[in-house]
Amino acid sequence: MFHIFKTVSKTISCAAILGSIVLSAAAKADDGDSWKQVKASGVLRCGVAASPPYVMRDPKTGDYSGIFPDLCRSFAKDVLKVKPEFVDTNWDNIVAGLQSEKWDISLSLNDTPERRKAISFSAPAVDYSVTFAYNKNNPKIAASATSVTDIDKPGVTVIVLSGTAADKAISTEFKKARIMRLPGFDETRLALMSKRGDVLADDNMSNLMLETAHKDWVKIMTPNPLLAKQGIAMGVRKDMPVNDIGELNKFIQSERASGTVDKLIKQSVEETLAQSH
Repeated sequence: MFHIFKTVSKTISCAAILGSIVLSAAAKADDGDSWKQVKASGVLRCGVAASPPYVMRDPKTGDYSGIFPDLCRSFAKDVLKVKPEFVDTNWDNIVAGLQSEKWDISLSLNDTPERRKAISFSAPAVDYSVTFAYNKNNPKIAASATSVTDIDKPGVTVIVLSGTAADKAISTEFKKARIMRLPGFDETRLALMSKRGDVLADDNMSNLMLETAHKDWVKIMTPNPLLAKQGIAMGVRKDMPVNDIGELNKFIQSERASGTVDKLIKQSVEETLAQSH
């Protein structure tokens, strides 16, 4: 009987110790002192890949502008009280670099189920869906096109920026058309202008800017239902404490509610169009 009691006592003691460890770890994960390591370093490292008007890079100075770089600067300076630092990357590596701690935040990422397996996301700063830009004089594309099936045909080439959410979206939708994946934003536009490809798959805002800049020949097809409807947000590491993400979300929601994000969108669209002329 004493042996049984002793064994039970040990079991209870072990459970209590284990419970204490679990509670301690949970308290650490939810601790309210946000962004400790970033504040200690004095720098918020923002992983960034060009994607106008969300993210733009001046080829002469290397300076970044656009909706998300401006949000990153404001969050760093006004909320965390640290210096923002932009780390160059590309769309194929922007998630992997965040996972390997090469930077603290990845800017302008589409919040997709696939990416959520690897990282976490802030609240969306901008709404997103995939549309299709094409030359309205292209005989391969009917003026009445309203769906993916209307352009998913043999002999049609769909252009897309490699590694982006648009790339992921069309990869599962297109079965017959050829997909041309290119590494840079400018390359995708040039491919459409030079007629190397027939249709450009991109986010709704980027294609709208293209149509605005080239009203004489560009037409946009917005599929019904919307393709890849989602939010564009900031990516953070999977193990980031809930309170840290909450502080970032509070900032983004405040910027949207105040109209700051709308102003940034307008400024970024105007800047992108000005640079294209």
